[in-house]
Amino acid sequence: MRTLNLGILAHVDAGKTTLSERLLYTAGAIDHVGSVDAGTTQTDSLELERERGITIRSAVASFLVGDLAVNLVDTPGHPDFIAEVERVLGVLDGAVLVVSAVEGVQPQTPLLFRALRRLDVPTLIFVNKIDRSGADPDRVLEVLARRLSPGMVPMGAVRDAGRREATFTPFNADDAAHCASLTEALAEHDEAILRSFIRDEAGLSYPSLRRQLAAQTRLGAVHPVFFGSAGQGEGIDALLAGVDELLSGARGDPDAEVSGRVFKIERTASGERVAYARLFAGTLRPRQRVRVGDGDESKATSIRVFAPAGAPRRDHVVAGEMAAIRGLATVRVGDAIGERPPGIEVAPRFPRPTLEAVVFPLHPEEQGSLRAALAQLADQDPLIDVRQDDTRHEISVSLYGEVQKEVIQATLERDYGIAADFRETTVLCIERPARVGEADEVIRAKTHTNITGRSSPLSMNPFLATLGLRIEPGPPGSGIEYRHVVEPRLIPLYLFKTPDMFATQMEAYAHEALTEGLAGWQVTDCLVTMTDCGYASPVTSPADFRRLTQLVLMTALDRAGTWVCEPLSDLTLEIPASTAPGVVATLGQLGGRVRSQFSANGMSTVDAVLPVGRVRQLQNRLPGLSMGEGILETRFGGYQPIGDNPPRRRRTTPSPLDRDAWLASLAKRG
Repeated sequence: MRTLNLGILAHVDAGKTTLSERLLYTAGAIDHVGSVDAGTTQTDSLELERERGITIRSAVASFLVGDLAVNLVDTPGHPDFIAEVERVLGVLDGAVLVVSAVEGVQPQTPLLFRALRRLDVPTLIFVNKIDRSGADPDRVLEVLARRLSPGMVPMGAVRDAGRREATFTPFNADDAAHCASLTEALAEHDEAILRSFIRDEAGLSYPSLRRQLAAQTRLGAVHPVFFGSAGQGEGIDALLAGVDELLSGARGDPDAEVSGRVFKIERTASGERVAYARLFAGTLRPRQRVRVGDGDESKATSIRVFAPAGAPRRDHVVAGEMAAIRGLATVRVGDAIGERPPGIEVAPRFPRPTLEAVVFPLHPEEQGSLRAALAQLADQDPLIDVRQDDTRHEISVSLYGEVQKEVIQATLERDYGIAADFRETTVLCIERPARVGEADEVIRAKTHTNITGRSSPLSMNPFLATLGLRIEPGPPGSGIEYRHVVEPRLIPLYLFKTPDMFATQMEAYAHEALTEGLAGWQVTDCLVTMTDCGYASPVTSPADFRRLTQLVLMTALDRAGTWVCEPLSDLTLEIPASTAPGVVATLGQLGGRVRSQFSANGMSTVDAVLPVGRVRQLQNRLPGLSMGEGILETRFGGYQPIGDNPPRRRRTTPSPLDRDAWLASLAKRG
């Protein structure tokens, strides 16, 4: 039996969860169709999802189409949960992108489509809600071809669009116009088809064209477009047949070394982690030990394989399948299981959150419980960065948007019994080094001999190690790069075993030290180089190098100086041409700049860049500025330096630049 791991993706409210429900029902996996509004769907299992009518966490359900076992993954559609979508994309064999026949291409749609193309996930399009007032399938098809890809191939015709009795009829071999347009679309990517068409206008036989369509769909060259109504069940049979015909099943060697990826973490009532994983190679059995992420091996205590109802129950998962695995105590979302899957990205490509808010319990005595609960939520979503300020007893979380904040608040109350609230959301900036800066600290010569052989006077260095570091600007978006140019004899191998282990640990210390820069923001886009090293065996400890990294690196950063940079959004606006002057003027007032603008057929497309902190203002004003017809698509646009009066963020601990206060805080923490 073949297995296909299929994702359902869409902008919020396009009908993605309703489609998932209808696919399960039509395939016979469930005996009634649940309702998003009533909170009775299969894939929205969280009570909060049922109440709000949105998908927050990805969910897996299975059904059978012929001899194809489909693991259906329903993903969030709201942009605040885009990180959840990112984790799922890398484990899919195919996807259905849902678009509303009324609203058409919405802001999230292009973002999702680009991500699917980047990861080479074969994608079908389902234009939903053809029975709703205002549905215009032809217009939507034209916009899909213009904004997403010219390789859109309609798979049938819609009648009575916009009425409850709307129907979808798949094309067949008797439709000459369809055969001709299909041949033309396929010939764009295959010269053999073009030559065949030139020799004989009848071209290839229809079965041959369908085989070529499947082949090009799997390569991502074309995207078959189906139409229907998930609510009424119209077009669902045709879509299921298309999934079976046009998307290939998972591939993988069950006899190879275990290789998989975790895309979701849940916790049981007792707090045990349950890892949702896709296996790309090998076979994983209960009680088998396997490496998790970059850490040590763990033992899978139990395995629940996702499979259609009626399939034989198995306690082991093989290549190509998905399973819920218990026993991997330290597992986190995104971890590799066993060997790292080839071609799978190590880190998410979606940007980190650009917003932050302080969260506090309404009952002060629950501060510790709040911190523990947020730590568990961060396990489920690593991009929820939890930052604790022990001096002011404050906890901050990073966010994608206001809806995510509301969901976290409701989850804390419902799942953990903690009533909490948030202060005003603020923008998360970063710091970048402005120049090159260097610093070093030499081991106290009066007490211990420096292994470098240098004689040095009694210094202020309170640690039993020598360390020299240089920091310099790196390319935008490069993160933190670390390297060292010290001789191997200067490395304390009795502590770190190998030079590579020493380098790995020192890189981790550098990342930790750069969590808060001169203005309190995370420092990034830089190169850190170790220029000197020394130790006193056997008294030097890893803690000496860890603390010394914080001290030396902050001193070097102080000498380099930093730019505080604010996050930007790249915007694409589609607005009536008559409203463009007002929209462009508003962009300028909000501190944005227009990169390009063109008009056609009464509509203007404006590409612009705007600070993230002003995007919400534009979103609120756009309906009035564009007569309710404006469409705004946002993407992360990098960072730009803030010239005058850059914002500062209060540090969670004293700065190492204030050596006395910093050392006192270390002593207090033990």
